[in-house]
Amino acid sequence: MAKLIYMNNVSLDGYMEDEHGTFAWLPIDDEVFAFHTERLRPVGTFLYGRRLYEAMAVWETDPALAAKSDLMADFASAWQRASKIVYSTTLTDVSTADTRIERRFDPSAVRRLKATASSDLMIGGANLAAQAFDAGLLDECQLFILPVVVGGGKPGLPTGLRAELELLEERRFGNGVVHLRYRPLGQ
Repeated sequence: MAKLIYMNNVSLDGYMEDEHGTFAWLPIDDEVFAFHTERLRPVGTFLYGRRLYEAMAVWETDPALAAKSDLMADFASAWQRASKIVYSTTLTDVSTADTRIERRFDPSAVRRLKATASSDLMIGGANLAAQAFDAGLLDECQLFILPVVVGGGKPGLPTGLRAELELLEERRFGNGVVHLRYRPLGQ
């Protein structure tokens, strides 16, 4: 059975976006970027909300981005290899290959996908992650904690949810970023 993994970058105070909806404050260097790519490489399917999909689609639709460096080309290749499912009630078309639109998040369908997939799934977007947490679907939660406090914005983890987690792995990077990998308990 494939795992469903939630991975996100968050500020030290727990936000994935600041009050203006931006994340330009992320101090991602080559070491962290390469580690992100290694985490994405084995993923067979990305489950995205519309906003995150539109932000990530540039890794396929803008060849100039991958041409900037070998690290960026490697990331683009890893991202493009995976299938994408975009959950949106407003999106009518997609700009990337091997991508389909679903109108709503259906926990039963995701359970079936986990049971039949030959490689792991990664879920992205705060609202989708909250639904997956609520449905007991998440097998791992991976957070990149960035050494910045933004003071408010969109939380990187669902609010109003209580869950106990077991720490599986941690890694510290030279720029102060810490990667934490957890497994929800009781699942």
